[in-house]
Amino acid sequence: MNIIVSGGGTGGHIYPAITIIRTIQQRVPDANFLYVGTSKGLEADIIPKEHLPFETVNIQGFERHLTPDNILRAGKAMAGVLKAMRIVQRFHPDVAIGTGGYVCGPILLASSLMHVPTLIQEQNVVPGITNKILSRFVTKIAVGTPEAMAHFPREKVSYTGNPIRSEVLSARREDGARAFGFDPAKQTVLISGGSRGALAINRAVIPVLVEAMKHPQVQYLHVTGKAEYEDILRRALAAGFEPDRAKHIKIVPYLYNMPEAMAMTDLAIFRAGATGLAELTARGIPAILIPYPYAAENHQEHNARALEAAGAARVILNQELTPESLGSVLTELLSEPLKLRSMAEASHRLGRPQAAADIADMVLSIARK
Repeated sequence: MNIIVSGGGTGGHIYPAITIIRTIQQRVPDANFLYVGTSKGLEADIIPKEHLPFETVNIQGFERHLTPDNILRAGKAMAGVLKAMRIVQRFHPDVAIGTGGYVCGPILLASSLMHVPTLIQEQNVVPGITNKILSRFVTKIAVGTPEAMAHFPREKVSYTGNPIRSEVLSARREDGARAFGFDPAKQTVLISGGSRGALAINRAVIPVLVEAMKHPQVQYLHVTGKAEYEDILRRALAAGFEPDRAKHIKIVPYLYNMPEAMAMTDLAIFRAGATGLAELTARGIPAILIPYPYAAENHQEHNARALEAAGAARVILNQELTPESLGSVLTELLSEPLKLRSMAEASHRLGRPQAAADIADMVLSIARK
């Protein structure tokens, strides 16, 4: 069986694709995969490291208003579709999968036009432009949230949840605490603005961590992102943070073992990307969410509001984020165990740990026999 997979631009499109691929491989060990992305996206670095065949299509996303540059991008898009058709013709896939980002547009469109069964996986509450367009052509649509179903043709769409890595579920609290030198019996707060960090969150957290030095009964793991680490550490030290006195607080640039960190987490302070939220809910972790305000279609706020409406999260908008607003919500939740437990239960109800398996089954069910 030959399977084309496309998705890129951000890890939120790439890592779900990899999870779907690995799940299908468990079912069909001899399946052949070809991943199609762009040469400039994160996929160009990540996919070869996963030892998956990789080809590129030269395409850029369109600006949301009419500009001369969009004419050039339209030309690249047409050339991208032609190249995609050549890739599809040569690889002869039995099914094609798209996980989002403008790069998957040419491949899924070419596959659909060449009568190859196709599936798109939409992670967010509000779909991106590419997936909205593709929904007219593809065979099936798997969405990560119930709210997203309203944006797609009813006869094509299914609510599966977003695929998450198996290690997110298998990691144990004791192992996570041991990995970071923490006490598994104490409350633990995980702070992360994503793999690249978030300036607003990083700076708002500094006074909160300085105040937390006085309260060793709660542990904090703050992931700044590599680019921000030196600056945030310098600012924290200048504000009075003393690492030698605060063994219950750790500031790190990046986590290669996020599943272990989540395993020991009782409350998360996060952005509202779909993949991160899928992992939090799969483990039943309540959250304080600060949506990235410049996400396309403002989809992060929509993602966050869905969790808030379900009782699994509290939302602080980026423009309202201050050390005081963050500290107030954090203190409230940590001091009310029953409220935090209720949020954890609501988060767990939203979790779809079987999402990758369900999507893999959908892919195999529509593949050409």
